[in-house]
Amino acid sequence: MKRSPVALGIAAVLAAFTLTALVSCRRQESSESTNALVVWHWMSDREDAFKELSDRYKTATGQEVRFDLYAPSVAYMQKVRASAQTETLPDIFGVLEESESLASFVKAGHLYNLSPDLDADHGAWKNRFYVKALETSEFKPGNRFNAPPGVYGIPIDITTIQFLYNKSLFKKAGLDPEKPPQTWDEFIADGKKLAALGMPALVSGWGEIWMIDCLASNLAFNIMGEKKVMATFKGDVPYTDPDWVRVFSLFDELGKSKILSVDIVTMVNKSAEQLFANERAAMAFNGSWSVNVYNDMNPNLDYGVFPTPKVVTSHPAVIWGAAGSSFMVNAQSPRAAAAVKFLKWLTEKPQQEFLAHATRNLPAVKGAVGDNSPVLAKFADGMEISVHPSRYPVNEAPVIIERFDKAIQSILIGEETPQQAAEDIEAAKKEETAKPAE
Repeated sequence: MKRSPVALGIAAVLAAFTLTALVSCRRQESSESTNALVVWHWMSDREDAFKELSDRYKTATGQEVRFDLYAPSVAYMQKVRASAQTETLPDIFGVLEESESLASFVKAGHLYNLSPDLDADHGAWKNRFYVKALETSEFKPGNRFNAPPGVYGIPIDITTIQFLYNKSLFKKAGLDPEKPPQTWDEFIADGKKLAALGMPALVSGWGEIWMIDCLASNLAFNIMGEKKVMATFKGDVPYTDPDWVRVFSLFDELGKSKILSVDIVTMVNKSAEQLFANERAAMAFNGSWSVNVYNDMNPNLDYGVFPTPKVVTSHPAVIWGAAGSSFMVNAQSPRAAAAVKFLKWLTEKPQQEFLAHATRNLPAVKGAVGDNSPVLAKFADGMEISVHPSRYPVNEAPVIIERFDKAIQSILIGEETPQQAAEDIEAAKKEETAKPAE
């Protein structure tokens, strides 16, 4: 259950930070009131926006809210874990780790169950959000972690990962800039026309293998459906199944089509972002956080967004999407009710619109993007067709995910055939399954 600001692959971005020092950037408050709500966060890019919102809330309600910033994010989680052990957590904080870690906080009694508040008044608060954003911090009955059912986090933004395309370059290649490809065949055909302009048609940070995993899982869900993908993770369907070979064959087609950047399997996402922002690549596979990046690099960039193209029509097309950043309430706090009240206010449409405008992140509340950014609106629309590993009923073993993604890299550069990749992954799966349980 990934909770970094860059979701949907989102944990991989957090991993890119190195633990160099714990930076405490606490604002000096004129009041030392013990009634102040204390919020711990890790989002250095939003410190000014949070300060403005805390001032607005105090003016509106008289309640003081103090946002304390701790960075980098890895150090932030060290502080949260240490404070949980000493029972010194603040009123509001976030857990930036996987479902298992979140469940441990729930079972230890650190997190307030927000479901009754969300469901009150016929679900008035709950209905503000994208359903799948709330599910990022939800444990359903019978969950595999045995955590008490409920929603334990309130998302303040979301992240989706889709394709982006340069409208000017589409027009230059003789393509309709308002009609991006909808099917895989259209995607390949358009890509070849764009590559004829003398530049890569597609760039992405596929040297960071989680981004390969994202696209591959999207294609797998479309080709075979969620149930069969989950059955594979359970070990009931082999990776040598024809549907999986078909997934691998799509990457073989990509590699042979000459539409990719020649160094895509070693390219980090920052390099891919620079190429797309500088109009030296026609398309990119990237997340909604890139809107901020592209705006800084090239404010005049004219681009659009489209979801992963459909391969078949028998199953729906999907993309990765999840809550980017979520806040939790300390169940032991004497100010828990006041904390919930503040989070309700924070996720009202005006505050969400302010955050979207100030930070160029996708709001977690439906309809809060406004008319300021059609690109952000397209990214937000994708939440309705999103999936994410944090919401899977079962997950593949990390060692198999790594083998899977590296096999796709090998296919892209012609070192393995789709069938060889399938056989290698299945052999690794059997070896992993045969290991005694720890």
